[in-house]
This record gives sequence, C-alpha cells and structure tokens, in this order.
Amino acid sequence: MPDHAAADGLRFAVLGPVLAWRDGDELDLGTPLQRSILAMLLLREGHPVTPDEMIDGVWGEDAPPRALGALRTYVSRLRTVLEPDRSPRTPPRLLTSVGRGYALRLDSAHSGPARFDLAVFERECAAAESDRRTGRSGEAARRLRGALRLWSGEPLTGAVGPYAEHQRDRLAERRMSAVETLMELDLELGRHAEIVSELVALAAEHPLRERLRAQLMLAYYRCGRQAEALSVFTETRQALVEELGIEPGAELAGLHRRILAADPALAHTPPPVRLSHPDGHDDAATAGTVPAIEMPRPAQLPAAVSDFTGRTGLVHRLLALLRGEGAGEGVPIAAMSGIGGVGKTTLAVHVAHLAGDLFPDGQLYADLRGYGAEPTAPETALVAFLRALGIPMDVIPDGLAERSALFRSLLAERRMLVLLDNARDAEQVEHLLPGSPGCAAIITSRGKLADLPAARLVDLDVMEPEEALSLLAAVAGPERVAAERAAAMDVVAACGFLPLAVRIVAARLASRPSWTVASLVPRLADERRRLDEMKIGNLAVSATFALGYGQLDARQARAFRLLSLPAGSGISAFAAAAVLGLTPAEAEDLIESLVDASLLEAPAPGRYRFHDLLKLFARRQAEDAEEPAARALALRRLLGFYLASAGAAHRLAYEGSAIADNLTDLGVLGHSFSSADEAVAWLSAEAEDMFGAVAQAAQADEPGGDLLAAADLLLALEPLLESGTSQRDFEQRTSALLAATRRTGERRGEMRCRYVLGRVLFGANRLAEAEAHFLAARTLGEETGDHIVLGETCNALAVVAGRRRRHTEALEWFDRATAVYREVGNPAGEALASCYSARDHLGLGRPGDAIAAAERGLAVFTEIGSGAGVARARYHLGNVLSHVGRLNEAVVHHAECLAFFRASNQRVWEQRVCYRLAATFIAAGRFAEAARHAEQALTVSREITHPYGEAQSLAALGKALASLGETGRGRQALVKALDIFTRLGSPEADDIRALLREQVET
Repeated sequence: MPDHAAADGLRFAVLGPVLAWRDGDELDLGTPLQRSILAMLLLREGHPVTPDEMIDGVWGEDAPPRALGALRTYVSRLRTVLEPDRSPRTPPRLLTSVGRGYALRLDSAHSGPARFDLAVFERECAAAESDRRTGRSGEAARRLRGALRLWSGEPLTGAVGPYAEHQRDRLAERRMSAVETLMELDLELGRHAEIVSELVALAAEHPLRERLRAQLMLAYYRCGRQAEALSVFTETRQALVEELGIEPGAELAGLHRRILAADPALAHTPPPVRLSHPDGHDDAATAGTVPAIEMPRPAQLPAAVSDFTGRTGLVHRLLALLRGEGAGEGVPIAAMSGIGGVGKTTLAVHVAHLAGDLFPDGQLYADLRGYGAEPTAPETALVAFLRALGIPMDVIPDGLAERSALFRSLLAERRMLVLLDNARDAEQVEHLLPGSPGCAAIITSRGKLADLPAARLVDLDVMEPEEALSLLAAVAGPERVAAERAAAMDVVAACGFLPLAVRIVAARLASRPSWTVASLVPRLADERRRLDEMKIGNLAVSATFALGYGQLDARQARAFRLLSLPAGSGISAFAAAAVLGLTPAEAEDLIESLVDASLLEAPAPGRYRFHDLLKLFARRQAEDAEEPAARALALRRLLGFYLASAGAAHRLAYEGSAIADNLTDLGVLGHSFSSADEAVAWLSAEAEDMFGAVAQAAQADEPGGDLLAAADLLLALEPLLESGTSQRDFEQRTSALLAATRRTGERRGEMRCRYVLGRVLFGANRLAEAEAHFLAARTLGEETGDHIVLGETCNALAVVAGRRRRHTEALEWFDRATAVYREVGNPAGEALASCYSARDHLGLGRPGDAIAAAERGLAVFTEIGSGAGVARARYHLGNVLSHVGRLNEAVVHHAECLAFFRASNQRVWEQRVCYRLAATFIAAGRFAEAARHAEQALTVSREITHPYGEAQSLAALGKALASLGETGRGRQALVKALDIFTRLGSPEADDIRALLREQVET
C-alpha cells in the first residue's frame, strides 16, 4: 500500500479509500457524503463545480429538499479540516468559492502544491509514454510500475453517489489500461517469464479483456508453452460467446493463427543499442528522421520591474505549475484574473522571467488589449507569433484555424512559454495556446476564464499589508517609510492594499521629497477625493477601473452603480436583488457576471463585496449617472427588505409578540425562515449590513423620510440583544438615529429609538441612563398612541426598578404594562410581565405571590406555544423555587431553559441561567457543581462583554470556592466582583462588602 502520509504538507488520495493527510497525520474527512464532495472537487482538478452538479453527483435523484443547505455545511466543514488555522474573516485558499460554485485549488496549499495521488499517477503515466516514444522502454516500465503502486484498492472507496460510481468505473478502466501497457512493455523487454504468473492472475480477474488475454498467450508462447497459449484462446473465445455473444477480435484471432503457424516474428527481439555521442547526438533517436527546421528563439517578454515585491507563495505555485507539477498530460496553463490594478501583468512577467530556464526555445508575448476600445483579434496575434517564429508573411495561411494549427505544429517538440496579457475572454485566447506538453502558457485577464478548458484559475487578490508596505518602501524610499511606519500603514490601508494604488502614491512621495508620509494620510482620508489623489503622469487608478466599467452592458453598469450605494462592507444576494429591484434569480445572474469581470468579489456563496477603491469609483459613477431619486429608491428598497426580513425573524424569536405585526411596511418582500434558530442566525450574519442601512437612513435626515422604518428595523433586531453581540453597533446607530428623529420631529421613531437604546443601556447595567430613555419613550408612547411599544416600555421600566430594588414601584409598572397589553390583546406581553414580577414579589417577602406569578406566565406561554416565552418563564420560576428552598425543582426548570438558550445562541440568558444554577447549588451545599456553573457563567460574560454578568458570576464563584476551602481564590473572585459592582453603581456591591467583612471576622 502506498505511504501517502510519509511526506510533509497536504496529501490527498482517491486511488483506494478517499483520504487526506497533513504532515503525515490523517485528517478526519467526516461522513461519506462529505468525502464524496471532496472527491468530486479533487477529480475536477481545480475547475469550478456548481452546487447543482454537486447535488446531482452526490445525492442523485434522492436529493433531500434541503440538499443545498447540507452541501454548504459540508463545504464549510471541509474548509475547516483543510485550513484549520484560517481565521473566519480570511477567504479560503484551498476550497474556494468560484461564482456560485466551488473549486479545490491544490496549488494554493501554504506549504506548496498539495500532492494528489491521481495527479502523480497521470504524470508518471505521461512520462512513461514519453519515454516509450523515445525508445526508453526500461525507464517507461519502471515509471509505470511505480505509478501503479499508488493504488491501494478500489478507487473512491468511502465515496457515494452517481458521480463517484461513474468515476470509480473510469478510474478502474484507467488503471487497467496502464497495467496492459506495462505488460506490453515487459514483453518488449523480454520479461515474459517474469510476468506469466502476474498475467495469469490478471486474466482470471478480467476474463473478457482481450488485450490481457493476448499478452498472456504471447508470454506463454515465448516461454515455450504453446499448448497453454492456445488453451487461453479457447477459454477466451468460449467466455466471449457465452457472456457477450461475440467472437474474439481481430488482434486475438490473428495472434492465435500466428501461434498455430509458429510465426518467427513472435519471438522476442532485443531493442537496438542506442549510441550516444559526446555532443549529445543520439543515433537511435535521429535515424531516419528529417532534420528540424531551425527556428528563431523569440524573447518577447516585457522588462520585469526591478522593485517587484511580495507574492512569494504564489510565485512558487506558478513556477511549480509551469514545471508541469499537477498538470497531468496537458499543457500547463495559468489563467490569472483579478481587479484592475491588482498586479496581474507585473506578476505574470516576473514569473515568466524566473521560468526562463524551463523554456529554452523562447517566450512569446502578446498584449491582447481585451479591455481597450479595439481588442486584438486572435488572427492578428497569430500573425505576430508566426513571424516571430521565422515564418515569412507570404506563406502564413489566411484562416484562424489554419494559423492556429501551424502555430501549434511549430511549437510541437519544443519548450516555449506563451504569455497572453490582458485577455478579454476564453474565445480570444483559445487559438493562441500551444498544444504540446513541453510548452506552457500564462494568461492575464480581468474576467475569470472559467470556461477555458484545462486552465488553472488563479484569482489574484490585493497584497498583504506587509507586502504593500514593502512596495511603498521600495518606490518611495525605505528610510522614509521606516521613519513613519504607522502613517505608512495608514496610507497603504487607504489604498486598499491595491498594488497600482500603492505604487502611484509611493511615486508621488518619491517625486516630492518635502512631503512626509503622514501628510498623505489626511489627503487619502477624504473618500470623495481619495481616487483623485491616486494619479501621477499617465497612471491613474480611476482610469484603470474605467476600462473594466466601460465593457459592461447597460444592465450590468446599472447594477455596478447601485450596488455601491449600501454602506455595509458586503451584501447578500437577496439584499442585492432588493437594491436592484429584481427577483433573486435575475439579480444573481447579473451579479455573478460582475464577479466574473472582477468588478465584484464573492468571498462566500451568496455574499458579495467591492474592493474599497472600486466601491468609491462605482459610487462616483452612480452620482454621475443616477438621479438622486433613483439612488434613494434603491436604498429604500434595501431598507424595506431588511425590515421585512428582520420582522419575520422577530416574529419567530418572540412567538406571541405583537411588535413584528406593527412595523412599517415599505412594500418589499423579505426573507422567510423555517425556525427561530435559522432566523436569529440570519440576523447575526446580516447585522453589520442592517446597521449600515440604519446609519444611511439617519444621515438622510429628511422630514417624511425613512426614519420611522429605520427605527422599526432597530426594534426588529431586538433578538440580537439576547445574544450579547453588536452592543456597540446598537448604541452608536440608535443614538445617531435618535438624534435624526428629534431634529425632524419624527416622534414615533424617537419613541422606538429611546426604547431600543434603553434596552442596550440596561444590558450594560447603565441603569440610570436606561431608565431616563424608557421614561421618555413612555411619554412619547402615550402622546402618539403607540400602545404596542408602550407596553414593552412599561415592562422595561418595571425591570429597571426591580434591578434597583424599588420593588413596590416595579410592581406598579408591571400593572401598567399588563393593562396596556390587555388593551391591545397581547397575552404574551401579559405573561412576560407576570413572570418578571416574580422577583419583586420575592423582594417584598411574598414568595407565594412570586410562585403564582411565575406559574401564571408559564401557563400562558405554554398555551400559546411560545418556546422563547416558556424558557423565560422557567427561568423566573426556577429563581423563585430556589429562593424558597425547592432546590431540585429549581434545577430542573433551569436545566430545561438552559438547553433552549444555548441552542438558540441567546448568550445573555445562558449567562443568567448558569449563574442561577450556581446559586442554587450553593444553597444545596453542592459547591463543586456550583463552581463549575459559575465558571461557565463567567466565561460567557467575558465573551459577550457583559460586566454586570461577570460580577454576578465572580460573586457566585467566590462563594463556592470559599465553601470548598479555597479561601484565597474565593476572596480574589469576590474582590473582583466588588470592584465591578462598585464601578457599575450596583446595589449588589453592599452585599459583597458585607460578605468580605464576614470572612475577615471569621
């Protein structure tokens, strides 16, 4: 069995079980379906595979309704396995997204090209065939035998589905073809005696393969075993007639006749002796051949830049590709794509110069002007190539196909590199590519040439920050950059790490010795002028972008402009459809065409983003070409989509709540969700973009605008508050929108902003500020008649009063909230108020009322089927039961609601329940369990930056540790808790001081 795992780096195997290793350690590839997806990507050799192809190939006709979601999950898991150290914000380098599909880039492994047993097998088979053609049969046989040792059983073992079954048959046939070729070589080399037993076993395993049977007959005959040779023919004929109803083919029948006739030509003839001369001349290789026509050795590459910087890993991978590693039997072709100014030509020329020794017969270069006004026709480029190869003009054929055929004929048996720069599409370059394995090609294009057969796609991204800094130093001067490193990093960041932008800015610095690096920072900080600063002489970032923009049709150009308007760092496919006013299917096709043109990026399936500078360029085009009303309408459609989607999510997250049914309707359809978990996950994924939409609405600041809708969007995002995420975004965006509503007199919007801001501040334990906003919201609610949010506001005021131990006041606010909920017919609100009031009944020494209030809320939530409500009710009931000493019942309720909160990623509630469980276990004298839950609560508090929860958790942990005899650690935890409670102004600080004094006294 081959030792795949022996070498360093990534290794993949399909010639047997589907396996992978990293540095010798086998990777866990997961379920058979997940292995099948990996196998499919491996066998596509870096070419993109669409989701539909994957689903058909893996599941076939039995695909489940949610196969696409399952596929994305498997792809995500594979990415984690293949690149375990990749951060979530870093695009994958191995299993990449290409358009709507995926591709596995084995040449993108960090430690160099990943080894793939099938690619090695094919490469060795191709080398063996080359050796055989040049008379080196012994070397060919050695290579083939080594290649066959890579096999370790039935191919694709562990993979399932129609695609795996089909490929399993293909690979098995490929192996048998190699085995038959090896047997033929061994017969040529006179090894008939050594391979007879091997042929007997093979023929028995494959009784209908006539070529194997013929080889066994010939081996027997050459060993002097004529009777056995004839017996093989008889058995084979019988099997063919019985199984297939056919007679043996001409080759087998002819061999049978020649054996019967004892044809002398069947005897083994040793190969001719090869004569090598000191000058390298080989008699056997040249005998009987016509001398080759002497061709010029073209050297057309443009000059390489002297200050080339970075791209080290990519340079190594491209050189490996040009050497033929992983290219199989075909011509190595690197098709490099990327945004204008990303350095495609510079990199291609640099690599081509480095690879000069690999192509001793020369290099050809053509600028195809794919994005200019008049792209170079392939016929014209071929004329230039043929002239460079010494063909007179008067003998060059007229037709494209004829010129291409002559070009490939001239390159046959030679080693030449062809560099096709600035190609428009695959059609422009397909006739300009060499056809012989000794040659190679590099293509640069803004568009992704995914439809170019056999090309290895290389999507060139912007530079890494340190690479961009090195380029700035190389052009502007290393001393200047080293002296102002922080300012220099700000400069390259403002350039979006785009090489052309960095080079232009660096050149401006170099030409102005009196400028400091820091003086550029404010010039580049103004987004409206940033592109104007990025030009010098004939170089300009805007001009480069304009070439790509100028190639778009009217629909693409409109999409390019409008999609630059949203403030978020990216946008989903569904949100983009809303911006464009199209169906998701229509929008996806349009957006994907922009991705193919390298004017948009697709960092993940269904997600899109601009490069920062390209977004500024697109916005400028939008300001020039789109009426203000059209731009405003696009953003309004986006806000409407987010609001409708967030409302649907809120409805599922808070079953029974009336808020979702009372949000502004902008007439745009939103996302639909099948579960609360899915809804909240969507909110988390889209949060940044939705906060951006709120910010843009606040900046519009127009009476009668969309401020109320933006405030409603913040209200609908309420489930995110339970996860403990986005607290800063909530505070910043809500504060800005609140200011806008006050300036414009949008009182309902102001009320909702104040309610949301109060909730955010309450979560940060800034109780006085929260209470002030809730009180203002309550006044506005009564004035505007907005009773839906008024009930929530009264409830919130009650909770704040209870937290501040004003229990009588809290119960009064709960009564007001209940009255409002009852007036608008909101039983879930009544139940919520009843549950929350339990704490205040306890605070007033009324445990019976507390239990009754919590149980009443639980009954209502259970009746209306609200999972979130039931979990909250169980939490409050558990607290009360713990307080009255019914500890086992309390633990049961808390355990039930903890499972719900964890499953729905409600981290704030998870912390609360863990803290309460710790308190209950302390009361029960189970201090080890108390400490464990307190530590869990502490971890969650710190992860979501929840100071009040952190102080609670530390207090519980301190008590548990002290009871376990770890007085030192326990006291440290209590001191930390005291410090946080004091800083927050919480009344619990007095409780901790008293406890610490008690410990000192005892």
